[in-house]
Amino acid sequence: MLEGKALIEDTDMPVKMQIQAMASASKALDLFDVVDYKSIAAHIKKEFDTKYGCGWQCVVGSKFGSFFTHSKGTFIYFTLETLNFLVFKGVA
Repeated sequence: MLEGKALIEDTDMPVKMQIQAMASASKALDLFDVVDYKSIAAHIKKEFDTKYGCGWQCVVGSKFGSFFTHSKGTFIYFTLETLNFLVFKGVA
């Protein structure tokens, strides 16, 4: 597990949800190859959909841009190892 080595760049999530996001990312990195971004993102999304309800989105990679609208209190952008993680719940 890589817990404790994440760097939060930006967030509006409650602390408990932030910890869940980083723990899910750490677990995904244990389960999948570090370059299998799609499987890592799918794992995190599925965990959040299960725990917090449907509608979560996850982007994983080393370089990407984004522009989106999210529900208040559901956004986190953090770095773990060499990857960046963006997790948020979209607005319906």
